[in-house]
Amino acid sequence: MHRISASGRGATVIAGDALTDSERARRFGLLCLVGTSVGWGLNWPAMKVLLTQLPPLFARGSAGMVAALVFAAIAVARGDSLRVPRPLIRRLFALSMTNVFAWMGFSTLSMQWLSAGQAAMLVYTMPIWATLLAWPLSGQRPTARATLGLLLSMAGLWTLLGAGAIALGQGALIGVGLALAAALLFAFGTVALKPLAELAPIPNLAWQLGLGCLPMVLFGVVWERPQLAGVSGTGWALMAYMTVVPMGLCYLSWFAALRRVPATMASMATLLTPVIGVFAAAAVLGESLGARELGALVLTLSGVALVLRRAGSQPDA
Repeated sequence: MHRISASGRGATVIAGDALTDSERARRFGLLCLVGTSVGWGLNWPAMKVLLTQLPPLFARGSAGMVAALVFAAIAVARGDSLRVPRPLIRRLFALSMTNVFAWMGFSTLSMQWLSAGQAAMLVYTMPIWATLLAWPLSGQRPTARATLGLLLSMAGLWTLLGAGAIALGQGALIGVGLALAAALLFAFGTVALKPLAELAPIPNLAWQLGLGCLPMVLFGVVWERPQLAGVSGTGWALMAYMTVVPMGLCYLSWFAALRRVPATMASMATLLTPVIGVFAAAAVLGESLGARELGALVLTLSGVALVLRRAGSQPDA
């Protein structure tokens, strides 16, 4: 119902325009969420291909460092301060280690032993671990809904990992361990350290990417010894994609979405990322996508969805 003022029809038009603007903002936010999930999802098979030409830590760390410098430049152009208050420095460094170094580094390393689809499904269990960690760390006892979500996710992981789904030799065990470590450490950082809401989003992202990716680059140069001369045009194109889209445009669209849609909706939308990753890896890389993989995907993501509905918000991908 429109509010009518002395000008009658004119007031109705103004109220109607305001409603239209709100709906337009919401639709744009949803579009941003879809774009973010697609960009992040396609990055899983892209990384898998890139790992045939560049070592994991150097590749992911280099892309992140370039993105960090670009975000820092954007922050300066917008007039955002890059200064970090002294009381926040330790928490910023710790979050950079859990949410960037461990999340990006370990998940990328895991794909040396796992398929892109398997790695994506494993690392996107982080809301489950966040729910479990919240009990001892902050006294938040899991609800019945969260417990059911945990059981569904565990069933999904067993479907993926158990009964010969993955030949759990030493290499596969390392990959599974790294993927789950990425999820657990991201969850720990979210629960124990809390997001840095005190910093503006873009400077915060610039610092976390820079601090988290710099060790990856250093480790990559010293131990992985990348051979840049052997990288093909396809390899450099994939590096450019990983830098510009998942670490650049997707984060910008994620922040744009958070300003326009509820956090719960945004969190639920991230469940599209592993789905897209699994199907894209099957289409592009020929990875297995049978009843077992689909069943594991449905069970795991159903469990995560239940947890996200309880939590209200979760970190990004």
